[in-house]
Amino acid sequence: MRTLTPAPLTADAFASFGDVLDATGDFRLINAGLCRRHHDRAHLDFGPEGRAGISIFHARPRSLPYSFDLIERHPEGSQAFIPMTQHPFLVIVAPDPQAEPRAFLTNGSQGINLHRGTWHGVLTPLSAPGLFAVVDRIGTTPNLEEHRYTEPWTVLAP
Repeated sequence: MRTLTPAPLTADAFASFGDVLDATGDFRLINAGLCRRHHDRAHLDFGPEGRAGISIFHARPRSLPYSFDLIERHPEGSQAFIPMTQHPFLVIVAPDPQAEPRAFLTNGSQGINLHRGTWHGVLTPLSAPGLFAVVDRIGTTPNLEEHRYTEPWTVLAP
């Protein structure tokens, strides 16, 4: 059995795959000093033929250990997942389909923005309701490629 153990999601560890969306680091006060703005946290990329869209995803929760054999990528645009609840979720990414994937576990107050073309697992909430706002490319050209592993991977509990 091929196994992975998820690492905590950090900006440095995730940098080659995308951006971590959280309220850490530099900020400026807005709204009469009542709100911290953590500015420009992600590089959104929708290519020349697309536009930004916001969708709501309601995914069925999974549990660890979690077995998967499918990864996908969106060659025409980035894809941001912003949880609408404060529950950790599992993030699976890979440099390419032949490389060993990596697993990350969010801390319950983090979202992610996957860079354009990043291979990743499907949305994997670990608690109900699995509700996410998703900012990604809306366009008329194809924007999904899938790869199935010949042997599944299993993500173990940390």
